[in-house]
Amino acid sequence: MGSVSVPSQIVRAVCPHDCPDTCALLVKVENGVALEVKGDPDHPSTGGVLCTKVARYTERTYHPDRLLYPQKRVGKKGEGKFERIGWDEAIATIAGKLQEVSARNPLSILPYNYAGTMGLVQGDSMSARFLNKLGASFLDGTICASAGGAGYKYTLGDRIGTDVEQTQNARLIIIWGGNPIASSVHFWTRVQEAKRKGAKIIAIDPYRSLSAEKCHQHIALLPGTDAALALGMMHVLIKEDLLDHDYIANYTVGFEQLKQRVAEWTPEKVAQTCGISADEVIGLAREYGEGALRGEPSLIRMNYGVQRTHGGGMAVRNICCLPALVGAWRHAAGGALLSSSSSFVKNSDALKRPDLFPAHLPQRTINMTTIGDDLLRDASPEFGPRIEALIVYNSNPVAIAPESPKVARGFGREDLFTVVLEHFQTDTADYADILLPATTQLEHIDAHASYGHRYMMANNAAIAPMGEAKSNTEIFRLLAKAMGFNEACFAESDEELAAQAFNFEHERTRHTNWEDLKSKGWSKLVMPEASFAQGGFTTPSGKVEFFSQQMADDGLDPLPTFIPPYESKASNPELAQRYPLAMISPPARNFLNSTFVNVKSLRDTEGEPHLDLHPEDAVARSIQNGDMVRIFNDRGSFVAKARITEKARPGLVVGLSIWWKKFASDFKNANEVTNQKVTDMGGGPTFYDVLVQVERA
Repeated sequence: MGSVSVPSQIVRAVCPHDCPDTCALLVKVENGVALEVKGDPDHPSTGGVLCTKVARYTERTYHPDRLLYPQKRVGKKGEGKFERIGWDEAIATIAGKLQEVSARNPLSILPYNYAGTMGLVQGDSMSARFLNKLGASFLDGTICASAGGAGYKYTLGDRIGTDVEQTQNARLIIIWGGNPIASSVHFWTRVQEAKRKGAKIIAIDPYRSLSAEKCHQHIALLPGTDAALALGMMHVLIKEDLLDHDYIANYTVGFEQLKQRVAEWTPEKVAQTCGISADEVIGLAREYGEGALRGEPSLIRMNYGVQRTHGGGMAVRNICCLPALVGAWRHAAGGALLSSSSSFVKNSDALKRPDLFPAHLPQRTINMTTIGDDLLRDASPEFGPRIEALIVYNSNPVAIAPESPKVARGFGREDLFTVVLEHFQTDTADYADILLPATTQLEHIDAHASYGHRYMMANNAAIAPMGEAKSNTEIFRLLAKAMGFNEACFAESDEELAAQAFNFEHERTRHTNWEDLKSKGWSKLVMPEASFAQGGFTTPSGKVEFFSQQMADDGLDPLPTFIPPYESKASNPELAQRYPLAMISPPARNFLNSTFVNVKSLRDTEGEPHLDLHPEDAVARSIQNGDMVRIFNDRGSFVAKARITEKARPGLVVGLSIWWKKFASDFKNANEVTNQKVTDMGGGPTFYDVLVQVERA
């Protein structure tokens, strides 16, 4: 008899990647094979549209290089030579090593995980339970948004902000430090709709990105000077009385102190600091203030580029002060949005079980931004024990962590036991002692929040795991069993974990439950359209805090100020003598951080590592378009192909990132020259606070 064909079915899923759009997916499955991934046309945020990356998600799942079996290292660390083993041997090897290290000091064990999946289940649930029970060190997840999150919290409280679905109703949209064509295509669609309806669109970015090119105005300030521009806007708003006095009186604290602070930030001083004209400062402030006084909604969409310099947290704080001054929060389409993540009421403790951590043990937290230094540290009273075992999942630190030469040296330690859970043999996987095949989003269950919209999401497994791949949760269940952890929570299924992800008793979520979510795929939180029209901020005062007592208590300046970059001509002229060019490395359109770099169709579209530099800087260095150039500083160097373009302002070079090292001609990427210094608050990375020199290779 011939095989029986099974009718195709549509499975509801979610894009798991580190992107604010968190798209609702429809996966077409036939005979157990995923044939196609499409955007859900009924989901108001997705609208049936996917980015070029996720539209090709089946290429990722069925990629010929997928890791399908457990392996152990047989070559030197970093060589990437492995041989296949069985799951029993892999789990026994890992458990045995962890028991050995734990017997000396469990704090010597460290996880390194981040947003390879944004799922609440596969991201950090069973893994957190396992590591808590073990008594391992904690990882501070700072690599993306911690600086801005801190600045936002001090000023406005929880990260809620404007509902992205109101964007098209704004009359002025300021895109501050972002390139949504590459990083938030659904937001950009709404921006285009607002533009058609007569809205003015302004981009603030050192680089004329794809998005900035399509805005009415582009203000190309120097990297790390966003806080100064916001201070200048406040100066003009106050001086010209472009203010909503009623909103200020009722829903803010510290206006008089703010007024005194910003008095010194004249347009001329700001222009000098930011490398722009005084007219640009005045014009921007008037555009913002006068429109608000006419009752027109104005929206500031911040993105993460703003915060990746020394004063990144303060920059976000200063920008967050602006909507309150002009009463922009009164409108559903007004205010500001950095992240919507705090809108969601998650059961983090139920998922992670911090109560499992042994009460008699001390705790230690390692900042993921400084992993290069930390892996090379010896034991000390200040640091604690040397890191002896590392479990990496949902991340690729050898490619993405700053000051890459140190990161690679740390991972190359022969006395460091490293386990990597992965889909592919990444730069980090090359350093693993045991390499474990993980499932992709089409092969497991998950629950998702979003940091760009207000929908809870459910991901159903569309197909069976490929080869012998296992979900993150199942791998940590097996490890827990091998380690003798017998608490009932280690036996909970992914379905049981997903059902605990959200608090369905809360007023924002009680209209639905996990079963309904699985069936429909998504459900919007019940929240006011204009969340802060009448105040209600979650700061200690319940108001916008121009003056923050909490910041004073934490040893920070309690008022908006400017914190200069670590590395710039103004702040470090001696360093700038040797390395006169500022460098930023924003994400390439066809990659997502280091995800998708190995999908050949996307890599072919991106071409090869490029460095954009201004014609003036190219002429001064005798560099022609298409030349291979060396970008270097005291930390390291990498090679890229020069693109001579006025998209980069004079004195700035731009290396769109982040490439896997193994796909670069010199096996290096932009993180060779970035540094491990952290931001003013939140302990975030300073990827865009870098001085370099460039020469023909």
